[in-house]
Amino acid sequence: MIWETSELLHSLVSPLNETEVSIGANGKLVEKKVAEERGYTVEKVNTTLQVSIPYKAEGGYRKSFVSRDLYEYYVFHLYLEQISVDEAEIAARLRFHRIIVTPLLRCHIFTENQTLARERSFTIYLGGVPEDVVLVSIQLNGRDFTLPLTNTSTYKVTEVLHPNGTHGYTLTVLFDDPIVKLQFSRKAVAMQHILNVNYTLAVQPGNEPYYHETTVTALTRVSPPVFDANCSESSIHFKLDHRPFDYFWELVIGSDVLTSDLADRRGYIFSNDSQSLRLDVPLFTNGFKYQDVTLKGFSGTFEILVRVRETSEVQTSTVKTCLFSPKEFIMCSTNGKVNVVANLSLPIPSGGSPAETSLRDKSCRPKDADGTRALFSFAVNDCGAIIMLGRDSVTYRNEIIFSSVRNPENLSSKNRVLLECTYTVAGLHALFSAYKFESDTVGVGRIVHSNRIIEGPAVDPTSASTRRSVTVRPRYQPSAKYIKVSSFLKNLSNKGLHNF
Repeated sequence: MIWETSELLHSLVSPLNETEVSIGANGKLVEKKVAEERGYTVEKVNTTLQVSIPYKAEGGYRKSFVSRDLYEYYVFHLYLEQISVDEAEIAARLRFHRIIVTPLLRCHIFTENQTLARERSFTIYLGGVPEDVVLVSIQLNGRDFTLPLTNTSTYKVTEVLHPNGTHGYTLTVLFDDPIVKLQFSRKAVAMQHILNVNYTLAVQPGNEPYYHETTVTALTRVSPPVFDANCSESSIHFKLDHRPFDYFWELVIGSDVLTSDLADRRGYIFSNDSQSLRLDVPLFTNGFKYQDVTLKGFSGTFEILVRVRETSEVQTSTVKTCLFSPKEFIMCSTNGKVNVVANLSLPIPSGGSPAETSLRDKSCRPKDADGTRALFSFAVNDCGAIIMLGRDSVTYRNEIIFSSVRNPENLSSKNRVLLECTYTVAGLHALFSAYKFESDTVGVGRIVHSNRIIEGPAVDPTSASTRRSVTVRPRYQPSAKYIKVSSFLKNLSNKGLHNF
């Protein structure tokens, strides 16, 4: 601070007199050396005395003041002594008191984000706090906390003192604390942690409040959820432990979002609680893909996609492949291909072999056979298939026949092994063997023996109550043509079961 006055502190002092000025504070003069150490200076500029005193010089004090913003001002009790000597060498001593007050100066309270993402916690420093201002409370994302914090608090506030008289506060909040807001950043493919902090400070004495706000953010790389998957004898088990931010993704099977309703319709076993999600996918349910089908078994693969909920962008997937070895099975695929391993130990006459069997069309022979079983792979609408229309479903039936039997219609029931694939009408795009086959969902397969039934997927189609006599359509292969079966059935006058 600088104060200027006339060289003559009083009108009685003659300008012809020689003068000497000493300086001090609070009514006490200090030696010239001490004044220099404190930064006091007195300079004569023409006929003016210029007194300069540092803001924080000893002998003065500062005060904080709130007027919308936070200000400070400095007060110094100046004490001057001027000795003048006239021509007769008579000395006159004049002592002068003056209170010097600075204009209001803005206080620069600041926050510094010292967060390190690898430590998974926010570290925020509030600095530049004047000595007569204290932190009394904080607000974190709208929730108030009075200082000092309790010992059980997960937040930490530490005071930091500085040699210049100011002080500061360091606030620590864990990323995983429930009070921290989370927002998924699609651009960064990361989780953004957000903390809004409102500091309440009070000027002492009087507790005049002053507020300082800041918002800090941090990005942490996150990975989409990943299932644990295990094989069983007849299914694949998936388990997913929940994380706080997993709601940013959705789980998809094929093109359908995994829900309890989807699981019920497809025959999955589904549970979802606050801790984990569990999915049990039985063999032959929709979504399975099969490879390497042999008499010994096959590999079944099931895939669960993980995609961003807001954009439907696929991020990752969990794919599980298991080896299955059922003794007997039937697969009815969406493209109309049927794979069957059937136990023929009872229908085959003594001395016969499963390799000597065929389907209704005797050109459709087993791909492989052993002493009791045969493997067939054929198109569902080929090999002499019988097509049966119901109200909401279409069933393709074929039969495994021992080659010595010429007329399948004359077989006794104990010698017959029927193969059935049933598709829902709503998902079926094509029908007779004259057309190319396509279905939205897999078919429900059954192997019908004389005394038992081997079923495929556990999704029951709607069956009709009546049947007519069976007529087998001849095998021929015109150019492919598609029809929607549900539209075809609307034109049928009789809504019962129809055989072709």
